[in-house]
This record gives sequence, structure tokens and C-alpha cells, in this order.
Amino acid sequence: MARPPRAVFVTLAAGAALAGLVGAAQAVPASPRNVTSGTAGTAAPVVLAAARAEGVAPTAAGVQKALAAALADPSLGKHYGATVFDASRNKTLYSVGTTRPYVPASTLKLLTTVSALETLGPDHEFTTSTVLSGSSLILVGGGDPLLTVKRSKDPLDFPVRATLQDLATSTAKALRVQGVSTVTLSYDASLFSGPAANAKWEANYIPEGIAAPTSALWVNEGRLSPGMAKRAPSPAAAAATSFAALLRTAGIKLNAGVKPLQAPETAKPIATVRSAPVGDIVEYVNLHSDNDGAEVLLRHVGLATDNGGSYTGGLKGLRATLTKLGLDVSKARIEDGSGLSRTNQVPLDVLAGAVRVAVSKPELRHLISGLPVAGFTGSLEKRFAGPGTAGGTGLVRAKTGTLTGVHSLAGLVRTRTGSLLVFAVATDAVPADKPLEARAALDRAVAALAGCGCAV
Repeated sequence: MARPPRAVFVTLAAGAALAGLVGAAQAVPASPRNVTSGTAGTAAPVVLAAARAEGVAPTAAGVQKALAAALADPSLGKHYGATVFDASRNKTLYSVGTTRPYVPASTLKLLTTVSALETLGPDHEFTTSTVLSGSSLILVGGGDPLLTVKRSKDPLDFPVRATLQDLATSTAKALRVQGVSTVTLSYDASLFSGPAANAKWEANYIPEGIAAPTSALWVNEGRLSPGMAKRAPSPAAAAATSFAALLRTAGIKLNAGVKPLQAPETAKPIATVRSAPVGDIVEYVNLHSDNDGAEVLLRHVGLATDNGGSYTGGLKGLRATLTKLGLDVSKARIEDGSGLSRTNQVPLDVLAGAVRVAVSKPELRHLISGLPVAGFTGSLEKRFAGPGTAGGTGLVRAKTGTLTGVHSLAGLVRTRTGSLLVFAVATDAVPADKPLEARAALDRAVAALAGCGCAV
């Protein structure tokens, strides 16, 4: 998949505004990673000086007037709402329908990804490695959500991914140097613990390929082949089988059978490949609304906060991290990292809050730079094209959320007078025959923010 244009990101302090959400600057794709001696550097983000807020300050009355028509659309059903925060002046402007939390769908990924950035840091990388214990070569998963079998032929593919192909080549070379030509291959996916499937997911999610059994070792997110919906019953075993074939191609003979085996601490390191940095992974997850990547990041949050590598540990770490960032999650029910569960219930100010804190903390910038741009990229590429929405094209950055009966958007927009507004709009009561109409109504609401001075 080609890398989308990256917007200029402007660091924002209190009282500063984003100087344009879509810019001409485009980061240079990272070079391929060195599998034996670390990684090649990724392109640095473009950071401009903070911009001053322009024009007359928006008011609650102005925002209410801008949103009124779109929010009155009957397709939104009986439970809809909006919250708008003026990031240029650090104050909440408007809230409606926020007394009850909402099923967030994929806007919940904002909470997972901001927590991953906060706990791991944007430059952190995950390793997939091989170690030798006696005659056993063990493939050890490090929880790389984007690990693939082979290198992409697309030079613009983003982010640059670690591959089993590179790991097999370097492993075979290292084994030959040590005089080893035959091994027994095992695999270790013990970094993550607990059930591989979330108990709150619908029963059809994994059989239909909507999600994979979450694993610390997989390729192509557990898919049997890239782009295929069907997932392997055991992603770790499937990855090890692929790795065995690559080792044989590289000239290493394998004894029969590939089995799970936890690598002992005394095992000898052989070779390593490193993932894309967490910041790039966060951009990918939010741009493409990647359920599997979000679930892997959730478990890393659990590990980073000493709550363990299960999804329940991840949820404990998530709540603790969001609280540390100043978000009140006391009224939130969070069941997974992707938003697939319909039992999630999150207040709109928490969803908007994830964007708000990312605006104010430069180290969380990848949450902002990875948000889809209205009419251009990711899950917003084909939106903001209908009546009343064109004003948001190129000016709105937002994470989308969609389940049956649920539509939501959370992100930021720069108004025509220069103010930066953070918003969350949602409905989880869409009439069965009105899904497209409800989605269009939310698009119109956000586009109205882009087109108004909101000072009346």
C-alpha cells in the first residue's frame, strides 16, 4: 500500500493553533532496515513553529449555530451528541448529548494508540529474533504487529516492515559461521498471555476474518496470505511454518516437526529484525483503522505498565495511562483495544481528550499526523464528498468509527478564522435503514466547524 502524503505537523502549546492540516511537505520513506545491526533511521517529522490563534475567538453560541442543522437530522436516531474543545485557547466550547457514554466503535483506537505512544514512546521498536539452545533454533516473537513474510516490492510502502525473509537470511548466515547446518525449529510466542480472542467480541469475528487471534508472533496479521480475510487458527505456528520454508531456501536443513518451545534464558542470540517505530505503527493503525494492530498495541501497553501481556492486563494499563494523561475514564467501559466490542461505552469528552492531549504534547504527535484527512487518506478518503461536506475536505483530520447502528468521528479541524477545534461527534442509535444518512450528517456537522468562524 502506498504511503499517503503526510501533513505538516505543527507543535502546539497552550494558546497555539495548527497552521494548516494539510501541507505540501512530505516525509521521505524510511530505508530498508538492517536485520543484523539495528535499523536505518526513519524520516524526521516536519515540525514548524507554533502558530498564533487568528481572528475572533469562537463561542459556544457560534458552535451551536454551526452544528444545529446537521445534528437535527433524524437519521442520527435518539442517542447522538457532540463535544467541541478550542485547542487554540484551551477551553471546552460546546457539549450536547454527553450525559451518557457511547459505543465508540473504532474511535476507541485513539485511546489505545495514545496510550501506546505515552507508555512505549514513538521511537520504540519490537524485535523478532532467533536464538539457539543446543540443536534447537527458536523463533521468538516480540509482538511486531506488522511483521510480514517477504519484503514489499513497493518502494513507497509505509511503514517499512520487518520480514521473516530478512531474518531467515541473517539467521542462516550466522549459523553457517558457527558451523551449524542442521537444526530443529521451534517457536516462542509467550510474550503475550491469556486468551487470544477477546471474550467480548462477537462469535463470528475470528471465523470471518474480522479479527485474528492476537499473537506475539504472526505474519500478515495472521492472514493465510497478504490481503486475505481468512486467518490461520494458530498465527504463531503459521509464521514458524513460513520461516521454516525460508530457512530451507537459505540452505539450512531442518529436522522434522515445528513445535512451540519457550526460549530458555541461556539460549544464544543468533539474529534479529526490528519493527517500524511505534510512532509509525500508530499512524498506520489509525489511518487504516487496523483492528489487529490495535489489539497488539493494547497488550504492549499492558506489558509496559507491568500489568502483563494479556488483553485484560492491557486494559488495566490503558485506563492507568489515560488517567495519567488527565482523562477521566471513571464513566468509561473499555473492553478491547480496537473498538470491535459493542459493550464498549466511552464518553465523548474522553475520545476528544485523546486528541486534545496529543495536540498539547509533541511526543504524542503521531496520533495527529496519522489521522485520516477528509477527502484524501485512509478511512476518510471517500468521505466529505456529499452535499454540505465539501468545506471539510482537506481541513478535517479524524478517526472514524463504524459498527451496525454506530457512527462516530473524533479529531480536529481548523476553522476559517484560524482556531483549532478538537471534536467528537457520535450516534449509536442509527435507524437500520439510515446508516449512510447518519454518516453524512456527522460529516456535515464537522464540515460546518471548518467553514465557520463560530463567533456569533
